[in-house]
This record gives sequence, C-alpha cells and structure tokens, in this order.
Amino acid sequence: MKPEIHPEYQEAQVTCACGNSFKVGSTKAEIFTEACSACHPFYTGTKKIMDTAGRVERFAKLVEKTKKQKEAKIIAKGAPKKLRESKSTKSKKIG
Repeated sequence: MKPEIHPEYQEAQVTCACGNSFKVGSTKAEIFTEACSACHPFYTGTKKIMDTAGRVERFAKLVEKTKKQKEAKIIAKGAPKKLRESKSTKSKKIG
C-alpha cells in the first residue's frame, strides 16, 4: 500500500433512528441510520412501513391526480355520457 493516501480507519459510533447504538469500524467517526438490526422488519419479523419521506402518500396523490386528469380529459372531449362512464370504470388489460 502507498503511504499517506488511505483514510484513517477508526472505531465509529452508529446511531439508529430507533435509539439503538453500537460501534463498528469505519473511516467516519459517527454514522446515523434509519434502520438497524434491532428495528428492521427483516430481522424483527414484524410488518412495518419504513416510509420516512412520505413516499407512499406522494405516490397515492400522484395516482389520484392522474385519475382525475384522465376523467377531465374524457369529459372535455364531449363524449356521450354512456361512453364516459364505461371508460372511467373500465380497467385496462396489461400484456
């Protein structure tokens, strides 16, 4: 190994959002994480949504917005009422 080009390897304190903390070897002094072996669903066997940034809510809003836009587009075209109802309730086949 070349001297003086590698970062210093030290003992780091890892702190999880659940409050659990432990020590590991790293090039950083402190590490913060959202999930650890004490709270992650894979290790605990519990079912829990790990949604810290509101991704699920944002996706649900996007789906609702898209649905409303499609319905508005169908109505704006001036399609007959019977056709508008069948298009808004019909599910699309994939494949």
